[in-house]
Amino acid sequence: MSPAEAARLREVPSDMTEAEWEQRVNLAACYRLVALYGWDDLVDTHISARVPGPEHHFLINPYGLMFDEITASSLVKVDLDGNQLTESPYKINPAGFTIHSAIHEVREDAGCVIHLHTPDGTAVASCMDGLLPINQTAHFVTGDLAYHDYEGVALDHDERPRLQRDLGDKNHMLLRNHGTLTVGRTVASAFERMYHLERACTMQVRTKMLGPTAYPLEKMVIDKNHDLIANRDAMELRSTKLVWPPLLRKLDRIDPSYRS
Repeated sequence: MSPAEAARLREVPSDMTEAEWEQRVNLAACYRLVALYGWDDLVDTHISARVPGPEHHFLINPYGLMFDEITASSLVKVDLDGNQLTESPYKINPAGFTIHSAIHEVREDAGCVIHLHTPDGTAVASCMDGLLPINQTAHFVTGDLAYHDYEGVALDHDERPRLQRDLGDKNHMLLRNHGTLTVGRTVASAFERMYHLERACTMQVRTKMLGPTAYPLEKMVIDKNHDLIANRDAMELRSTKLVWPPLLRKLDRIDPSYRS
């Protein structure tokens, strides 16, 4: 990428604030990373990010683009009533609006919400046991994990209060028989949480394939690891300062067009 191209990608459109554009770039990067890690599901599943400001407006993908096509400018801005506030040739996924609007409505700290349908995440969400604390990665999740029972494709807005109640103040959720969900103050923290959640689910699926019993862990060890991630400020700093910048550099080496 030439210096001129890099400068062009950093330009903020005249019709939005610098804060909104930065959020758009980060959210577009998140869509590209989900595709890069193989977590996408054709044009389905969705990631949202709250637009900085007093309004509860949020950004979400245009329904009909693959995740590896998403750019900062293509993201659609909506309000909590589902009104599209930016022009787009695409609508938004109605089920995605139900899920994401529910969380953005009640969680002031919900800067980003990620929802996926991966095979391993959905497999664990479909098991009676849910996610078990059988490895270190799972410990980064299980102390901050909620569950929500499946009610069918999320087209009924009446489901939102139950989703809000079940999530509470947790930042990881298994949607029973459906998929995975994470919440973060930033796109970076929501992504890192999803990375841990998905990886823990994959580790559990593989462990179960080896036999009926995992090697036991003492509760005091599990609690010790839970305590390590209980400091959400520290985890947020880790995500934004340590994890996210190299991920953006990775994307920039592959294809920086997400910034456009």
